[in-house]
Amino acid sequence: MQRKVIASLLAFLLPATAGAADNVFQLGTVEVVGSQAGEESSDETVVDAAALAEYNRDTVGSAVALVPGMSLAHNSRNEDIVYLRGFDVREVPLFVDGVPVYVPYDGYVDFGRFTTFDLAEVRVAKGAASLLYGPNTLGGAINLVTRKPSKALEGDVRAGVFSGEGRRAAVNLGSNQGSWYLQLGASHLEADTFPLSGDFKATAVEDGGDRENAYRKDTKLSFKVGLTPNASDEYAFGYVRQDGEKGNPPYAGTAPGSIRYWQWPYWDKESVYFVSNTALGDKHILKARVYNDHYRNSLIGFTNGTYTTQLNNTSFPSAYNDTTRGVSLELASYLFEGHELRVAGHYKQDMHEETNPNSPTKDFRDDTVSLAVEDAIALAPGWRLRLGASRDQRETDKAYTYEQSDVGASNWLAALSHDLAGATEVYGSLARKSRFPTIKDRYSYRLGTAIPNPDLRPETALNLEIGIKTTPWSGARAEAAVFRSRIEDLMQTVVVTSTECGGSTCNQMQNIAEARHQGFELAIEQRLAEAWRLGLNYTWLDRRNESSSTVPLTDTPRQRVFGHVDWDITAAWALQATAEWEEGRKVAYGSTGTYRTLSSYTVLGVKGIWRPVKDAEVEVGVSNLTDENYELSDGYPMPGRMLFANASYRF
Repeated sequence: MQRKVIASLLAFLLPATAGAADNVFQLGTVEVVGSQAGEESSDETVVDAAALAEYNRDTVGSAVALVPGMSLAHNSRNEDIVYLRGFDVREVPLFVDGVPVYVPYDGYVDFGRFTTFDLAEVRVAKGAASLLYGPNTLGGAINLVTRKPSKALEGDVRAGVFSGEGRRAAVNLGSNQGSWYLQLGASHLEADTFPLSGDFKATAVEDGGDRENAYRKDTKLSFKVGLTPNASDEYAFGYVRQDGEKGNPPYAGTAPGSIRYWQWPYWDKESVYFVSNTALGDKHILKARVYNDHYRNSLIGFTNGTYTTQLNNTSFPSAYNDTTRGVSLELASYLFEGHELRVAGHYKQDMHEETNPNSPTKDFRDDTVSLAVEDAIALAPGWRLRLGASRDQRETDKAYTYEQSDVGASNWLAALSHDLAGATEVYGSLARKSRFPTIKDRYSYRLGTAIPNPDLRPETALNLEIGIKTTPWSGARAEAAVFRSRIEDLMQTVVVTSTECGGSTCNQMQNIAEARHQGFELAIEQRLAEAWRLGLNYTWLDRRNESSSTVPLTDTPRQRVFGHVDWDITAAWALQATAEWEEGRKVAYGSTGTYRTLSSYTVLGVKGIWRPVKDAEVEVGVSNLTDENYELSDGYPMPGRMLFANASYRF
């Protein structure tokens, strides 16, 4: 059974887009379904298109923040970074239709650059994420599943404005002609700045009002054509292009030496992929993915806040040119009664090139191979068991002038679930996962402050989860989970004796730490009569560096709450209120090597919705209604009160 949050967890509680389930590109999902038993055994949490629109989640970063266990961070590079139960995006990789799209160099992804207008759903797999995803799913995986049309002609158009001279527009068109289908999407999201809270205290580089150097522009085009020659076979070709640019707001805190005057003139991504599903008789299915993903960006540094004189040294200007290409083959077998056995093989090639006019071009290449097997077993009525094992191997074929390295890791998982009377399911899982060190982890000089370490080992984690999903009373649906992860060979920066950094010491990444993540999650939805819907999710997370009590694990809140109230006043009019609260977030204090705990905050939102005719909506609202002054990272204040207005039409 799928665990869906807000609109997706409880589709009967919230209004869903017509035919939403039919518009999911099923070839883009990665899961073990257990169809022999007629039930799903997936532990993935799903946020569908209805929830994305309902809660105005224009970017993937804001979308996944709806999921219990997820939190959002905003770093000094003006990137939206997400955490899942304390694991960051290097340990919870991002996929589009099952194709890995994280940046090869450092494993990071700016979730603020990925918009949601053309998505059917966002799927979050946690500690026992399927091994069929491939390597590096230490803490889970996030899969963006695109749309597949179900009608001869369908689509939607939307447009809106928001504070900070913000503009958004998107169009999606689809056609399904039975033996073939076509899906097109285009979107544009742009803002010149964003307003700071009226309680923000001015600094030398930020005088309040509109945030300095906070512009953004993101354009996205997507295209998919598919052939369905019969009921069992499907062949699809997809193309996605993202063109972005952004400013980097300067540090507005009190830590010394932390101010950067940066701009990103381009942040572009282009993905081409082929996905197929072919029946081999009536007992076997072969699924294939072939992909090529190209990413490039440019970073310019300036001498001051006028942004007129560029830095010109061995670090700036900087340009990255990364390419990932690969192939995955997956064979599903239903030969044995009560079993859905899947065997998968992955090959992935990551290439990174960085250029600077004042230093030699550096190029790197990693080749990764992964073999996995997973079996979904119907043990007895209401009992399901999922077992899996995999082996990952990475070879460094090119590393500029540095020493090359090869490394491998083994993974396994076991998950058991049982359906009880009264629409209740209990489950438990245990999984051992790993993550390879990135090119940056092994070889980056970090602007002249560090020396490479090609011998880094993979991080490993043992993830345990026990949970329940139930209907506790009429009109309600709830789920709860406790989890614990033990991480070994955690990579951290240490100080070593060396003269290569201009002094007597340098920083270096080493496998020195052990860590523990543990916590509790709760999600509940309640319908009151026909007009009212209420929802709440809560996460408590405790992270500890067990190797050093003086170096905390940072950038995640200790407690986080998201809640909503929806009131359908009439068929044409509705009101919605939302609230987000968190506390206990520890962050680095500039680059001083010390830490601070950010203040707790509460952000309220409200909007009114008018439906003048069927399938048309106009909404006007306010986010951060009380103009709360808050941060997710030291010195980087978040937006204050924001007004917005949107209009949309589906056909």
